[in-house]
Amino acid sequence: MPSHVITLPNGITMPTLGQGTWFMGESSLAKKDEVAALQRGIDLGMTLIDTAEMYASGGAEKVTGEAIAGRRDKVFLVSKVLPGNASRRGTIAAFERSLKRMNTDYIDLYLLHWRGGYGLDETFEAMERLLADGKIRAYGVSNFDLDDMQEAAQYDNGNICVNQVLYNLASRGIEWDLMPWMKQRNIAVMAYSPLYQTRLLKSPGLKRVAQELSITPAQLALAWLLHQGTVPIPKTSSVKRVEENRKAWDIELDAQVLAELDGIFPPPDHKMPLDVL
Repeated sequence: MPSHVITLPNGITMPTLGQGTWFMGESSLAKKDEVAALQRGIDLGMTLIDTAEMYASGGAEKVTGEAIAGRRDKVFLVSKVLPGNASRRGTIAAFERSLKRMNTDYIDLYLLHWRGGYGLDETFEAMERLLADGKIRAYGVSNFDLDDMQEAAQYDNGNICVNQVLYNLASRGIEWDLMPWMKQRNIAVMAYSPLYQTRLLKSPGLKRVAQELSITPAQLALAWLLHQGTVPIPKTSSVKRVEENRKAWDIELDAQVLAELDGIFPPPDHKMPLDVL
């Protein structure tokens, strides 16, 4: 059975199945459903919520803030700073704005959304300050390939805990070199767009295997990511879908199923550029 928590290099535990918020907060009409879906996920133990200042220009953080009101202590909260804000001062200022939008006084995990014009030394200096001040419990990066991670290792005091990247059955390039390097250092892979923005669900092969197992294609795709030891963060505004996603934790995949999935979605046989959306 897949574990429900992963221990980060600094000893903090993080849920292995979370909820994404990309595209949330863009419509006031959808807000009620978005909040309800996130709250249902928290009730079911999917207490990791991933958001970012970029999503709906802070709108997703506001939705997240509503969803976690009165239950902040149960939630593992993740947000991200935009690269354009990631200077020493800018990172701190962006962080404070995120806190305000979510009505909280700390964030569990704070990530650099992707690389930009500011030096990593500047960004990580700000992250270290937030860590020392108890404003964050851990920090990491997003959309970093192996060369980026190797460079980051020169500045992070060994404190990078997570790299959030695009990873799913149809996008397996990180398995060639990035994932083994991270695994060796106990740095967690957080998988965004684990269903490839629903594109995966159209795969006849995935549908067939899921049918054989009497589960949905989405549950199979998420269970596979959990089996890989990664942390998928599917986004949905549907309570029913949240309940379906939660069941991925209870699914075991045997060697035969894994081999079948490798046949449909072959692992990489060479170095590939980091896939992004």
